[in-house]
Amino acid sequence: MNIALIGYGKMGRAIEEVALERQHRIVLKIDLDNKDELDAAHLSKADAAIEFTGPHTAFDNIMKCLEAGIPVVCGSTGWLDKLELASEYCQAHDGTLLCSSNFSIGVNIFFEINKRLATLMAGQPEYEPRITEVHHTAKRDAPSGTAITLAEQIIERLPQKKCWVNEIPEEIEKLGIISLRRDPEPGTHSVKYFSDIDDIEIIHTAHNRKGFARGAVFAAEFISNKKGIFTMQNVLSL
Repeated sequence: MNIALIGYGKMGRAIEEVALERQHRIVLKIDLDNKDELDAAHLSKADAAIEFTGPHTAFDNIMKCLEAGIPVVCGSTGWLDKLELASEYCQAHDGTLLCSSNFSIGVNIFFEINKRLATLMAGQPEYEPRITEVHHTAKRDAPSGTAITLAEQIIERLPQKKCWVNEIPEEIEKLGIISLRRDPEPGTHSVKYFSDIDDIEIIHTAHNRKGFARGAVFAAEFISNKKGIFTMQNVLSL
């Protein structure tokens, strides 16, 4: 498969390594130095694009891929206020889009555990949930997209929680997310339920970027010959 990499930082290089291991070809690498090459002519060489940039560029990059008719996998976070626009365009033009707050297979299993735990805790209001996420200092958004996904899953299942905040909340209807930044830290997420009697906690700790990179390549393989909007749940049959 021919892959276009949009974003060639540490994550892009990790994706390239995994893609080459799986006998794919990188036919286009877009970074700050050559962002003007992100056009239909250059993208036409690719069977799929993998986008890992940042919150301020992700939407435009995705739209350029969709306009060129290239299936696109997006791992950027912090831009999801425009996801509906991208999805509407994708559907209207018979395109292919897969977005995820986290491509790690382990994290996506962690999401399923989080949903199950929140369902079990829905009838236990004496437990107060809190999410903590720790990342390297170069991460641009806080809270992380993964933490937001975890929070939204909990809010859907706990009737006392109405929204999340990126701090320790004072109001019972708010779910707190604590964001910490320190190096080196690929990413740790924990969900903890506190009570006067005991605590219940689930944790996912990434050791490096390879898990995210492998999942992104799996996602590109999955969508290369499909049409529609997908998530990692589709890729992993969760």
